[in-house]
Amino acid sequence: MRTVRRTTPASPEKVWGVLADGWTYPNWVVGASRMRAVSADWPGPGATLHHSVGTWPLVRDDETRVQEVEEGRRIVVEAHAQPAGSAVVEIVLTPDGEGTTVEMREDAVSGPALLVPEPARQAAIAVRNREALRRMTLLAERADDPGDVPPL
Repeated sequence: MRTVRRTTPASPEKVWGVLADGWTYPNWVVGASRMRAVSADWPGPGATLHHSVGTWPLVRDDETRVQEVEEGRRIVVEAHAQPAGSAVVEIVLTPDGEGTTVEMREDAVSGPALLVPEPARQAAIAVRNREALRRMTLLAERADDPGDVPPL
C-alpha cells in the first residue's frame, strides 16, 4: 500500500481529537456526505460510524468499523462504500517537534475496485487520501483567520 503523509503544527492530541469525533467524518473523508450515527464507544475496537457516501440524489448509506486502535496514535478501520466495495484504512500519528506527522494507507479488500490493477488503484487512492489528510489537519489546526490557513 502507498503511504500518504502530511505534517501539521497541530499536536497529536488535536489530530486525534478530529479522529475521535466521529461526527467530523464527512468533513475530512472525501466522498462521505453525511453522518447518521456514531457508536457511543467510538473510536474503540468494533465501534461503528454510520455514514452516507455520494452526492444527492445518488446517496447511499454505509458504515465504517474500527478493526484496531492504539488510543492517540493509530487506528485501522474497514470502510464500506457500496457498490464500490470496502477498504481497509490505517492512520498513524507520530509526534514531530511540536506538531504531528500523519500517515494514511488504504487499499480495497472487496468489490469491483479490486478489478483495477493495483498501481492504478493506489494512484487514485493516494490523490484522495492527500486531500483527506489536508482536510483533517485543517480541522486539527482550526485556523480562525483566513490569513492563517496553510497553503495547499
